[in-house]
Amino acid sequence: MLITAIMCAVPWSSAATAAASLDETLGARPVITLDFARLLNGRNALTPQTETRVLMPGGCSVGVAIRTRGVLVVGMDEGAASDAGLRAGDVILSVNGLPLEKAEVLTSTVAAAEGQMVELVIDRDGRERTLMIAPRYDKAGAAWRLGVWVRDSTAGVGTLTFYDPQTLTYGALGHAITDTDTGSVLSVREGELMQAQIVDVRRGQRGTPGELRGSFLREQVQLGAVLKNTAYGIYGTLNAPVESALYPDGLPVASRSEVHAGTATILSTVDDGSVTEYTVEITQVLRQSGAAQKSLELKVTDERLLEKTGGIVQGMSGSPIIQDGKIVGAVTHVLVNDPTRGYGIFIENMLDAAA
Repeated sequence: MLITAIMCAVPWSSAATAAASLDETLGARPVITLDFARLLNGRNALTPQTETRVLMPGGCSVGVAIRTRGVLVVGMDEGAASDAGLRAGDVILSVNGLPLEKAEVLTSTVAAAEGQMVELVIDRDGRERTLMIAPRYDKAGAAWRLGVWVRDSTAGVGTLTFYDPQTLTYGALGHAITDTDTGSVLSVREGELMQAQIVDVRRGQRGTPGELRGSFLREQVQLGAVLKNTAYGIYGTLNAPVESALYPDGLPVASRSEVHAGTATILSTVDDGSVTEYTVEITQVLRQSGAAQKSLELKVTDERLLEKTGGIVQGMSGSPIIQDGKIVGAVTHVLVNDPTRGYGIFIENMLDAAA
């Protein structure tokens, strides 16, 4: 069975999804069961990245699979949990003292309590608190329930932005992986970066963002580990160097002061698996720190990309932006009402987040 993940919101029947219309996100209501012990294979934590001026540009499509720290509450029924004060967006860290690494642990513990109080330790906005909840019996389902929907893992497709050939650390996406139901930034307990193959492209149209469909869970060709999920992208380590056919010697990094309105290019994979360079125009540069994910306003000018995708599509997040022979940033967003336009982030912001 072909398992796909796409940078868009899709129905329940999808195996894995990523993204909403403006902010490309990862997440889907179905819980994805992955063999993380086998995938991660005991990799070490991210080594702090030292400042470097030469990086290898990415542009290749990558699959991202992560398991969260605890389980995220993504929805609630009127029931015991709601009455006790649990909210969508809370992260349940433990139940009756048992750490929650899988949603199944919560289900089995609640069932075993048979209506007796259970103790939940939750994380809400970075602060831990304890809730006592008595499960209620659901006659229709013949089971004890708290009345919550939870998620413990997610997967989707994005684009590699850069990697450091000296440290084998990388950055991708240019924005956080967030839950599609709650908008919460997903904490990473463990995660995997995998080789992805684009199997379908839907062109963007005014009012309807396009999307890339990628396959990666079936083949499971591991490229490295996902160790950090930040507002400015995901970061981790690679198992081995990823070759750049277009820039085999790498490119220097531009400071934000060097970036200017004018012609630039982006590197993306949208069809046959090869990274292609497309022309864009940087129409405006915003240097305010509060607009980091939308520091660069972009317009696609390359007729080849416009013909294939209609412009910027979901799944292209992380595509490196090159200007004057330097890596200046990465694509992060598409304008829903004009898919030929979008936004990008300075590479400096991504490197700061990776450190």
